[in-house]
Order: sequence, then C-alpha cells, then structure tokens
Amino acid sequence: MTNKDDIKDKIQKPVNLLSSQQSYLQDGARVMRKTDQAIPQSFLTDLKHQREDSVRNNIGDYQSVAKVPVAIHEKWKREGFDMFKETPKAILKRLRDENLDAFITTNKRL
Repeated sequence: MTNKDDIKDKIQKPVNLLSSQQSYLQDGARVMRKTDQAIPQSFLTDLKHQREDSVRNNIGDYQSVAKVPVAIHEKWKREGFDMFKETPKAILKRLRDENLDAFITTNKRL
C-alpha cells in the first residue's frame, strides 16, 4: 500500500449537516421562534449502519455516540440539558428516554 492509499483510508466521509429552518410567530405582544428540521430517511439509515458497524470497527481515540439534530439540541437546551456539558452516557440515556434511539451511532457500552 502506498502512502497515497494510506491517506485515502484515513479520509472520513463528509459531514452531512442537516439544515434547520427558523420561523417566527407573533401572537399579540408575544413572539415565538419555531425550529423545523427535516430528517431524511437516508440519514437515519446511515446512522443505523454506523450503529451496527460500531461493534466490529476499531475507532481509535474518537468514538461517535450520537448525531443529534439541531432542533433536538436546542429543545434540550431550553429544558436545561446542555449536550456540551453532559457526558456521552447522559446524552445516550436522554435519547433513549425520549425514544430517539435512531440518532445513536454506537452499540458499544460506555
């Protein structure tokens, strides 16, 4: 295997960023922000394959545990749960508690 092949093997798939849309609703003096985010079936299928492959693959220093859509992250933040301050174990528990298992990318125990 050449050095060029080594580099190709280490290149990860491009990150699939799903955009969210913001809309503002006015009810008298109140203004509310609504976040919508379409989650395509292909994204969920890819996550399922990642979860299934996680047990067989050696991932090195980095372990992906979930890919949480922005709309869910913002909802949780409003509820006082900041993913950036929580442990991976807590994030997985919250996903399971809310029946959002489809966004989990690993079957490994943490």
